[in-house]
Amino acid sequence: MKSYWHLIIIASGFVLIIAGFVYNVVFAGIPYQDPPPELVARYNLHAAIAQTITTTGIITMLAGIVGSIVRRLLRR
Repeated sequence: MKSYWHLIIIASGFVLIIAGFVYNVVFAGIPYQDPPPELVARYNLHAAIAQTITTTGIITMLAGIVGSIVRRLLRR
């Protein structure tokens, strides 16, 4: 029986990357030209959250790819 755990990890990483981009567009958006400090703080908070989600997705996706490569090398 084949195990598809690496494909699930790669797919979940891809979903996290897309979710990070969507979160960035929806909540952080494009900053105003001369925003007040409150809006700058809110933008920075949401941009940091989006970056964390995206970075987690990239790391998860790379872990799935590396796991897949290691599994194929160990099979031989």
